[in-house]
Amino acid sequence: MEILKKLHVNPKNMELYETAFTHTSYANEFGVESYERLEYLGDAVLELVMSEYLYKNTTCNEGTMTKMRAHYVCENALFEYSKAWGLNEYLRLGHGEEESGGKYRKAIVADIYEAFTGALFLDQGIEKAREFIYLSAIPCVESNAFDFFSDYKSKLQELVQTDKRSLKYEVIEESGPAHHKIFTTIVKIDDIVYGKGTASSKKEAEQEAAKNALEKSISVLQNEANND
Repeated sequence: MEILKKLHVNPKNMELYETAFTHTSYANEFGVESYERLEYLGDAVLELVMSEYLYKNTTCNEGTMTKMRAHYVCENALFEYSKAWGLNEYLRLGHGEEESGGKYRKAIVADIYEAFTGALFLDQGIEKAREFIYLSAIPCVESNAFDFFSDYKSKLQELVQTDKRSLKYEVIEESGPAHHKIFTTIVKIDDIVYGKGTASSKKEAEQEAAKNALEKSISVLQNEANND
């Protein structure tokens, strides 16, 4: 794998890396293990390294660090890290998933970032996993390079926060297996739907809904706010 050469990794267990890029659709077709267990492990490693970085490199309080970490390990962030390093090119997908564009599906591409991190941790140890995270994710933290780090919920709340308005999020659909659900959420302002978002967690779906509302309606909301 070119990615391993790029990271100067001499793999002790190549099977770990193959598993890290094996989607459940492929695993079911060929009777092998999928990346889900490695994803679980990589998620914990990523949170540890990101938490350590924020603790050592900021003077923020606990609440702010927690909020910052959530931005930098959200699905959108992982998708960008993974895509930038071309991890999706190594994906092993079942026929149907391949045909439907699974190699570019946000949730899958985000998942393999964590799975690959988990594989690095098991095969090479925490230092190599930390090195990969510092190469792929930390530069985005330092430069605040991507717009997905915005807290759209807070922006929307600030925009509509008056005594006359109510802001509410509702999950309108859940799909997928129990271990990998997809949530669709709407955001309502005074019971009028302003935006909708879909993601693999309720919190991320709310952020997507708030972003959608801001993109579609920010000028309307600002006019209303100015008139109050």
